[in-house]
Amino acid sequence: MPERRGRPAPRNHLMSAWRRTPPPPYEPPDAHPSAQGEPPAVDSEPASIVQAALYRDGVRVSTPATLADTFRELREQHSGMAWIGLARPTESELLSLAAEFDLHPLAVEDAMEAHQRPKLERYGDTLFVVLRAARYLDAPEEVDFAELHVFVGPDFVITVRHGAAPDLSAVRRRMEETPELLKLGPEAVLYAILDAVVDGYVPVVVGVQNDIDEIETEVFRGDPEVSRRIYELSREMVEFQRATRPLVGMLHGLIAGFSKYGTDEELQRHLRDVADHVTHTSERVDSFRQALTDILTVNATLVTQQQNAEMRALAEAGFQQNEEIKKISSWAAILFAPTLVGTVYGMNFEHMPELHWVFGYPLSIALMAVVCTSLYVIFKRRDWL
Repeated sequence: MPERRGRPAPRNHLMSAWRRTPPPPYEPPDAHPSAQGEPPAVDSEPASIVQAALYRDGVRVSTPATLADTFRELREQHSGMAWIGLARPTESELLSLAAEFDLHPLAVEDAMEAHQRPKLERYGDTLFVVLRAARYLDAPEEVDFAELHVFVGPDFVITVRHGAAPDLSAVRRRMEETPELLKLGPEAVLYAILDAVVDGYVPVVVGVQNDIDEIETEVFRGDPEVSRRIYELSREMVEFQRATRPLVGMLHGLIAGFSKYGTDEELQRHLRDVADHVTHTSERVDSFRQALTDILTVNATLVTQQQNAEMRALAEAGFQQNEEIKKISSWAAILFAPTLVGTVYGMNFEHMPELHWVFGYPLSIALMAVVCTSLYVIFKRRDWL
């Protein structure tokens, strides 16, 4: 393998014509396919090279069809930069890249396995950056996360995408439309990718804010499914925090190395702008988590209050039912006394002296009255009647 070239000589820093443009309205990655950019990102895309291009002085000079052609043409150029985009690459593709560009084995291993935390590591004159991109899916109302690995060397940029986001074809188009920026080399490409990832967080923040507003309405409306929705959104916010928090430290680390690595002044300004954006996003995500925690507490309180109200209603209904039962039982006891007397003297046996007694009937009536009056007084004193 031929010896790698050193860092190119300083370029003209013509950044005055380029300004950081606001991110376009969020659209799915396949909304605007580009003829010269990378194809739209889709989850079913096979593991292969997406786009490889060679640039000189900010202008694309070649679009090799294979990695071998890319390596050959880059070696033949006296100055230039290779930008290689991969989506779910095979192990052989990554190993060929590692051999050609002298990538560190640990970084290559991370790129193969994916599922890495966001980080920035320097191996000699090569940077290895892991980013977590995010996009908001309107239909299921959930956040989809994807992983992006970036190798940045003196004359190359390699992107390894694991997932649908971000739309790197838009980043490539943007860079090719601003050759003043692209001629600054791999560092400018890295900053553009960082900017795209951070800008991709904006529609996610908007979508999550709408979800929280809906959840608050559902909580006070007493929706029984709201607890599950709060829990699922809280888990997504944990993932969002894991994507944004490390990025804040990574960007501040790049800012701290400006003077040491001679970063262009205009790039410094734009990197600080990206750092401000990601700091703001990280703070919003933290506030979302706190808001969801508070909403979950309020929802638990409301559910407890509702359960207490239902229990009070059941207790009141039971008390009322008990009162009615006591009244019915009292009157049943009162009516039972004369029924008992009348039943005894209504048996019509032949030998019943009371049947022929003159005072038998008045006495039985008086006995019924006394017993009924006594029971009524007793039950009345006990508030059964």
